[in-house]
Amino acid sequence: MSATDKHWNFHPPAPESFLESSHEHPVLLQVLYNRGLRDKAEVASFLQGEDAVQENPFRLTDMSAAVARIVRAIETREVICVYGDFDADGVTATVLMTTALQRAGALVGAYIPNRVDEGYGLNVEALRSIAGKGADLLVTVDCGIRSVAEVADAAELGMEVVLTDHHTIGPELPPALAVINPRRDARAGTFQPLAGVGVAYRLAQGVLRVVAQQPWSRLSTEEAAQEEQLLLDLVAIGTVADLMPLQGENRSLVRRGLSELRQGKRVGLYALMETASVPLTGIDSSAISFRIAPRINAAGRLASAKMAYDLLRCDDYDTACEMAASLERLNQQRQALTAEAHAVAEREIAGLDPSTAPILIVASDEFQSGIVGLAAGKLSDQFYRPAIVIEQGEELCRGSARSIAEFNMIAALDRVGSLLVRHGGHSRAAGFTVRTEQLPALREALAETAARELGPLEDLRPSLLIDTELEYDQIDWALQGQLARMEPVGQENEPGLFLCRRCRVRSVRSVGGGKHLKIAIDGHDYSQVLDGIGFGLGERVAELQIGSLIDIVFHLEVNQWQGRRSLQLNLQDLRSSAN
Repeated sequence: MSATDKHWNFHPPAPESFLESSHEHPVLLQVLYNRGLRDKAEVASFLQGEDAVQENPFRLTDMSAAVARIVRAIETREVICVYGDFDADGVTATVLMTTALQRAGALVGAYIPNRVDEGYGLNVEALRSIAGKGADLLVTVDCGIRSVAEVADAAELGMEVVLTDHHTIGPELPPALAVINPRRDARAGTFQPLAGVGVAYRLAQGVLRVVAQQPWSRLSTEEAAQEEQLLLDLVAIGTVADLMPLQGENRSLVRRGLSELRQGKRVGLYALMETASVPLTGIDSSAISFRIAPRINAAGRLASAKMAYDLLRCDDYDTACEMAASLERLNQQRQALTAEAHAVAEREIAGLDPSTAPILIVASDEFQSGIVGLAAGKLSDQFYRPAIVIEQGEELCRGSARSIAEFNMIAALDRVGSLLVRHGGHSRAAGFTVRTEQLPALREALAETAARELGPLEDLRPSLLIDTELEYDQIDWALQGQLARMEPVGQENEPGLFLCRRCRVRSVRSVGGGKHLKIAIDGHDYSQVLDGIGFGLGERVAELQIGSLIDIVFHLEVNQWQGRRSLQLNLQDLRSSAN
């Protein structure tokens, strides 16, 4: 079984009237048109960073009730527990909420469940422990929207619950005092796909602003506004790490959060960036995705997410450096274990015919629950199929799923929910717990669902949606500078994707143990030589010969190495040029 070539599709050209309406670079305008901007005013607003962050947190359903209850708890000195999740979004949300509530004067602590022992979301044993330590109010971040029974249990234990989450809502809302989830506002037309940390930030804003108005508060209005600003670095990390769309509200939050990150004010984050070799001036959405978030996630995957929580809360530099070094070691271990798990999964599916495998499901007691999601992601990317990797236990199995654009994973899990102990997530990424005895039935049911929804598999392969075609001599620093104005880029604000034909191969080799492609090209007329890197394209070296002509699809980026900056083509695919 092997991956297939990619479809090359093209955005339609922008109308001449649009291109002539602004003095901006025509390639940048074409890309922005492809991202949904349709007139001069929208373009100007986007490029100037004024494309509408909504600063009124109270527009979210149940926000007023949640803020009022938390403010009362602060005033009456009740104990508040923030219950989070073990991924980067959940950890940053937990740090953000506890920090904001403490600044507002609350008696507050945090609880993040252990991935292996407790799994995702609320669990009764944890709630009993929290209640036993005197908590009166439970505030969830990035979890709880499907924890109907557990929220009811919390009430029986004497705790009221304010629930904040952003995951898909189930058939029944938990019986919490307040349920804040942007998906509840979809019908009103105000839905914004915030990350868990984004929802937590809106609640923190509401609390800080109201507390600052109270006669008993020691927090001034100016101090509350300053605290809101200081929290934005955490919002940027969690939002990018959780692959949220970087448009509108999210883009504004991340843009301002990146500016805050570059100040290096949070000691723990500064130490983490040093360990990850990310200079303050080099922090962007890509650095978060590939350098910062994996290290935060490593704690929850292999040990306890509290390690990452403690680091982000740490204000002593020497201690933070020690913590960051521990996370670095865990991240290296995570990389090794992921490679091992991927190898095991490949062996399990080695005999499958891709034309008859609508979904890849692998279960083994060799897998670690903290790694299964990463292994599933590698399988899905490699073979362009929905993929599920399951840690198989004697009584319970924990699975993690990654999907493709054509298959809604959380909807599929909803359909087989009667077979599951619990589940949750998004259309492209989800997790679940299933009793081991139900695993064969689950395999069969999901295979049937995938076969029905995906239909014929012969032409199921990833697609590249190309923004426009460039001539070789258009690829220069001036164009890169214009495209950089789109930052922060990410989901639904992807960097420009371009096609350039008849590039001549000057040199080619594989790097990274044969996984990646390193190439140098020119424009077939002895023009400037450009370097390219193709991650995951190492096997394509055999197709290329020095002097041959190829068509390439790429992102234009800047490579920084030992103080030197150079243009680099991040190759997404390539083909031999037609004669």
